[in-house]
Amino acid sequence: MRERSCGGRYRDPAPTRRRPSAAAPGPASDAERELSLDRIVRTAIAIADAEGLSAVSMRGVASRLGVATMSTYRYVPSKDDLVLHMADAAFGEESYGADAPEGWRARVELGARTLWGLYRKHPWLAQVGSLTRPLLVPNLMVHGDWMLEALDGHGLDPTTLFDIHVLLYGHVQGVAVHLEMEAHAEAATGQSEEQWMDSRAPALRDLVESGRFPTFAKVIATFEDGYDLRLDALFEFGLQALLDGLTPTIEGR
Repeated sequence: MRERSCGGRYRDPAPTRRRPSAAAPGPASDAERELSLDRIVRTAIAIADAEGLSAVSMRGVASRLGVATMSTYRYVPSKDDLVLHMADAAFGEESYGADAPEGWRARVELGARTLWGLYRKHPWLAQVGSLTRPLLVPNLMVHGDWMLEALDGHGLDPTTLFDIHVLLYGHVQGVAVHLEMEAHAEAATGQSEEQWMDSRAPALRDLVESGRFPTFAKVIATFEDGYDLRLDALFEFGLQALLDGLTPTIEGR
């Protein structure tokens, strides 16, 4: 049917446009079907182990898994939540069997060395949480409960008992935070720890020769080939020193 315009001419009416029907969703990819919270967490841990915690993002994890970024949000709502899951999974990689050593000190040593081993395996892990704002995740509590059980039963009041527990954990974590910091510094500067120290030799020499720090200068002069900072040895030395000092308190001497 033709209709008349106001100018006296006839024109065809505009054809009726049909609204396109919504396309049916395509089949999910294999990656989407296999997606799970565990796969997301394990992939994020792999990224953090290789590149540091700062390299972890929801987009990066999704890309590594070959899925859309929004797909990961169905399992974990934010990066902060993802990091909590990562920490919980990492701490859960070690536990304590029934064949535990006898004596409080041997049990504390086992607990501290187990934590140190986890921090060694996952350098970013010590950066998550702090003494003042601790991680409240079940698998970290496993290690905390182990330490408390080792210290319990010696007549310590609850505050002293928990203070000792926190002090020991603080030692392990306090040394371990430098694992990730050193890895990040080496990646940022392209220099190993030894290379960086060599590049600072003139500044160190100026301090030593200034005469302002005589004891420091005397100690430095006794090293045949400089001071070698070994975090593993420092952790063990500090652990033994702490336990030696705490023995009278724990054993009531």
